[in-house]
Amino acid sequence: MSFRTTKAKLSASTAALIAISAASGAFAQDAADADGYLGTIVLGEGKRTVQTDTAVPVTIVDQAEIEDRQAGTIAELIDTVPGVTLVNGTTAAGSGINIRGYGANSTYGTDGKVLVQIDGATKGSEELYRIGSQLYTDPFLYREIEVLRGTIGSFEYGSGVFGGVVRLETIDASDLTGGELGFVGRQTLEFSTNGNGLASSTTLAWQPDEQFEVLFNYSRRQLGVRTDGDGNQINPNAGDIDDPSGLLKARYTFGAGNDQFVEFSYTKTQQEQFDVPYDQFGTAAFGNVDRYIENEVATLRYNYNPGDVSWLNVTAEILYSDELVESEAIVGPNPLLDADNRYRTTTLRVKNEALFSTGAVAHQLRTGIEYIQRERTDATAGSAPGGTKEALAFYAVDEMRIGDRWTITPALRYENQTITQDPINGNATYDKDALMGGVSARYAFGNGWAVFGSAAYTENLPIIDDIDDSVYIGQSEKGRSYEIGVAYDGVDVFRSGDSLAFKINYYNDHLTDLTTYVGRPETETVTAVDREGIELEAAYAMENGYYIDANAHISNGTAYKKNSVFAPRGDWIQNPQDNLRLTVGRKFGEELDLSWETELAKRYDEGGFVSPGFGVHNLRATYVPQSGMLEGTNMRFGVENLFDKAYQPRLSTRNATGRTFKVTLSKTF
Repeated sequence: MSFRTTKAKLSASTAALIAISAASGAFAQDAADADGYLGTIVLGEGKRTVQTDTAVPVTIVDQAEIEDRQAGTIAELIDTVPGVTLVNGTTAAGSGINIRGYGANSTYGTDGKVLVQIDGATKGSEELYRIGSQLYTDPFLYREIEVLRGTIGSFEYGSGVFGGVVRLETIDASDLTGGELGFVGRQTLEFSTNGNGLASSTTLAWQPDEQFEVLFNYSRRQLGVRTDGDGNQINPNAGDIDDPSGLLKARYTFGAGNDQFVEFSYTKTQQEQFDVPYDQFGTAAFGNVDRYIENEVATLRYNYNPGDVSWLNVTAEILYSDELVESEAIVGPNPLLDADNRYRTTTLRVKNEALFSTGAVAHQLRTGIEYIQRERTDATAGSAPGGTKEALAFYAVDEMRIGDRWTITPALRYENQTITQDPINGNATYDKDALMGGVSARYAFGNGWAVFGSAAYTENLPIIDDIDDSVYIGQSEKGRSYEIGVAYDGVDVFRSGDSLAFKINYYNDHLTDLTTYVGRPETETVTAVDREGIELEAAYAMENGYYIDANAHISNGTAYKKNSVFAPRGDWIQNPQDNLRLTVGRKFGEELDLSWETELAKRYDEGGFVSPGFGVHNLRATYVPQSGMLEGTNMRFGVENLFDKAYQPRLSTRNATGRTFKVTLSKTF
């Protein structure tokens, strides 16, 4: 698919969106007149704000949307972000996140090209064989998820980011207390019909004075075997899921003018499964195991931000992540099935944000230095080789604003790493370093319109998995990307009181020296990949409460293969389906939000791989009484896959879940 074809398709989608927005105006006005008794309507806003003020392709899922989506996994919270595709996204252990064709696949839960951070702590990116994602955590713990797509916005967070960055921030006590002194609690219960799901979340927040706040959360999620749209059980041998999770978070503010704070957070999630297939993707019969999964993240952060020193806003962090996947073969011993995988990552980071001017240029300079030590326990029979990776990195990102129109942001990152073999296997040591970076530019016309573009280069340094390969342990995967786009944000566009925002972004990636896909029959030793695509995010809202949110992703990719019995090039096997998501809804003041969402995916038929197209519809209703006995209560009702359609999204190995009714009750006291 050429860029011209891609652009034409997306232009048609954009035109259709604007036409829908305009055509809905008369209907919306009539409905408002008929339903005026429901009270004051909030000035137009939809589910999500389009980030039109930056050249970085970024999407933010805030707490209101997290609660609205009633998701069971973190992956399900971000599947509406353009460019994001889920691999078996409804279960944490067997799911994965794919962004722009990189990340999770049918063999590994990740390919190391999508970075995930929880409260700044980087999660694992090793190639766990057929175990799925290592993002074991619960949506109830989080207040915001930021998804950065592509490379250009990643240099503050890590190297080798070809797909994107997923950053999760846990809830704060002040999210419940609103900054007011005292004690606040919240109890949430959630029920889902498909799989007889039950989830509970208890949150307690205490703010005794203006300087100290503390929060505790305990969540538990239980889910049985679900069925697809045809009534067939999905992964019936996997058994029931029982995931307890917890969060403890505290902050103490002190100093002159409260210009300093110390913050501690700790999260933990556990999962046990008995007599389940080792292969969580359901594509091979290796045998059954008892599996225990545990994920812990602890962070300690100090910040000093004197109000009278603009060039000083320094943060020092200690971050620790412990990920354990423990398996025991039902019929054993078995070297693969008995393999235990453990990853312990410690990060020391100091960063600063400086605000200053040089002539007509206003700078926001973000700099940082970090030391990362990652220990991987050697698994049985070397199925996952053990070792230690130590990395030292420096980064600088300078957001330069020139007048009211130009924003130019150069970014650099230097990283040096040393991988040391587990002593039980030897004492080999491997060093590698890389200098990477990019620049983005945005020009605002002053009338709501803006254009932007970027160029970036990054390297994915060798990982511990490559320690037994004398060639690949010294070879970095390299990637360059170019992006260009246009954005608009305005009010009173089609009628008084309305708002329209959209962002269209074209990207072009070229990856070389790839080592990740060696030995996988379906990729035939892919050594290079070219991908291009267009992403759309749009939001239209009217003063009477009606809104439309939309996003789309259209892309294609080509793989270059070495020593293949097939053609030397072909379609990239991890190309996602082209898709469009559209949400139409109405808000009645602060009390009621009704919405209909549809996801449309185009049939994929390239390179001998076929994924049928599909259309799925979801309904959501949120009722938040503003007075009376029910004040402080949230009631949410949702229907997912309304017409009980049987379908299998591309990149997934199982059918998606059939029709599911969800009810969530939450009370703040």
